[in-house]
Amino acid sequence: MANNQAPNQKPKWWKSGYAWLVFTGPAVVVVASLTTVYIAANGQDPVLAHEENSGNYTKSLTVDQKNSLEPAGRARNHAATGVNKQ
Repeated sequence: MANNQAPNQKPKWWKSGYAWLVFTGPAVVVVASLTTVYIAANGQDPVLAHEENSGNYTKSLTVDQKNSLEPAGRARNHAATGVNKQ
């Protein structure tokens, strides 16, 4: 007899493809979550000083830079109020 298993024995669990399908799903999720934690811990944005975070960032901009911000401000105001000033 070439087959070492008796006819009534079940195959081992690690020989079943479904077992590996069930185990790899959670394993991939664990690896992805650890990768996300690593990226979040090592890729932090620097904390701004109080004077940089005051909200008046347009003081140091040139006239051309201020003009380039105008369409964004107009779109933001239009989305908030529904009034379109042209």
